[in-house]
Amino acid sequence: MSTDARAFWVVEPGRGEIRPVTVPAPGPDEVLVRALHSGVSRGTETIVFRGAVPDDQRSVMRAPHQEGDFPAPVKYGYLGVGRVEQGPSDLLGRTVFCLHPHQTAYVVPVESVVPVPDDVPARRAVLAGTVETALNALWDAAPRLGDRVAVVGAGMVGASVARLVAGIPGCRVTLVDVDPSRADLAARLGVGFARPDDVASVRGDHDLVVHTSATAAGLQLSLDLLAPEATVLDLSWYGDSKVELTLGGSFHSSRLRIRASQVGSVAAARRSRYTHAQRLALAVGLLRDPAFDALLTGDSPFEELPDIMIGLADGSLPAVCHTISYPSTH
Repeated sequence: MSTDARAFWVVEPGRGEIRPVTVPAPGPDEVLVRALHSGVSRGTETIVFRGAVPDDQRSVMRAPHQEGDFPAPVKYGYLGVGRVEQGPSDLLGRTVFCLHPHQTAYVVPVESVVPVPDDVPARRAVLAGTVETALNALWDAAPRLGDRVAVVGAGMVGASVARLVAGIPGCRVTLVDVDPSRADLAARLGVGFARPDDVASVRGDHDLVVHTSATAAGLQLSLDLLAPEATVLDLSWYGDSKVELTLGGSFHSSRLRIRASQVGSVAAARRSRYTHAQRLALAVGLLRDPAFDALLTGDSPFEELPDIMIGLADGSLPAVCHTISYPSTH
């Protein structure tokens, strides 16, 4: 028997709406999930909302259960948590994470959901996709005990990276952001905080810099912070924005490196040992750490999501991770 549901669509750049959808009955290897919470991945989803996905990246940037095509109309998102209402007995009634767009109920293959441990709150679990990105980045970057690490950009991904690196013995971690209010976030994550102007005295002194601000100024600062022979790991997605850098200083003489990391592929260092599903399950387990609650900075009902996206895209709604709650949670 089919189920009536509702989904959020970007119907044209800068405008979204909630549309009805009919969800089919699940097959023998599928589950019906009733949404509890979803999270807005501010960087990527606002680029999608603005219609700023570059032409040559439209196939690469498709979400696992996306419908429609860029720029619009498109149903996009990938931070969903719900409860299994129909499916195999071992999943029935379980809270699960799924890389699914914002929708009140959906049917997906069993292998698309990851059970959320009982000691991980459902709302916190929306961060699983972001923590998975941070986990993959650290597999790429391989920070060492005692490293001095800066994370430039205190958004969802940057904050997640900072928290994970802080767990490595001896690492000194500084979260760098232009917004002074992010100092409180850094304190809750157990790391240091600095504004860009504050780190002038420690330029050229970092073993690793992870860049997540999606700005040219942030990437330039990241390079300036590096010690000789060190690396900037760039996690930013710039959409169709152009990035200009000044490379006439120490970039060549200090043999600096810029390396990209992206969650679409398991990091080469772990590719032979982890599948995508195993990596995501590990990320969900890492969310037992209550410090990640610091990233959850606002919550709204599903019906308000079209207006919420406008506020996130134009910056009038400040947020690290804004979550969406569905009717069954109110």
